[in-house]
Amino acid sequence: MRVLVVEDEQLLADTVAVGLRRQAMAVDVVYDGAAATERVDLNDYDVVVLDRDLPLVHGDDVCRHIVRLGKATRVLMLTASGDVSDRVEGLEIGADDYLPKPFAFSELIARVRALGRRATPPLPPVLERSGIRLDPNRREVFRDDRQINLAPKEFAVLEVLLRGDGAVVSAEQLLEKAWDENTDPFTNVVRVTVMTLRRKLGDPPVITTVPGAGYRI
Repeated sequence: MRVLVVEDEQLLADTVAVGLRRQAMAVDVVYDGAAATERVDLNDYDVVVLDRDLPLVHGDDVCRHIVRLGKATRVLMLTASGDVSDRVEGLEIGADDYLPKPFAFSELIARVRALGRRATPPLPPVLERSGIRLDPNRREVFRDDRQINLAPKEFAVLEVLLRGDGAVVSAEQLLEKAWDENTDPFTNVVRVTVMTLRRKLGDPPVITTVPGAGYRI
């Protein structure tokens, strides 16, 4: 899942980003509304975590811009005000969900995951293929009856490959879905992560390399 965090309180924004990355999400961060509109124009995000009171471009206008783009992106609006009238106004602008500050981080994660499911075609809650079973909510992976411990990026790559349902997934698609925009597109991080993932999943290998195209399960 790819997420954009838009929050002018930099410490809060960076803290939220770190927490979401630990949940195997690819997260970009910006601190004002103008930068947010640029990012949503360039990238396809599953969820935008959007502070309402932003400098340069107000969060309401960023939300309206996202709606006008017509993408599947879902918006979770954050605000310091918890008044019912503010929540209703935010939802009427086009936000998909609303979370007042301060918030419990566990609730934020749950809401982001729920919106992410709505941003993509419906899939089973547990992904299974070739003897691999991945539960995104529990963050558990099994091969047959053996549980496998994966690092966040390994988990994210495996989830993207399983969601491909047998189709070839390019290295560029893996970079887009499992890493943030600061990752060098010419790095070998995808190849190294896939190699480590293959080793942890064990034999016989289930991840196939398609020369010049990418990977599939």
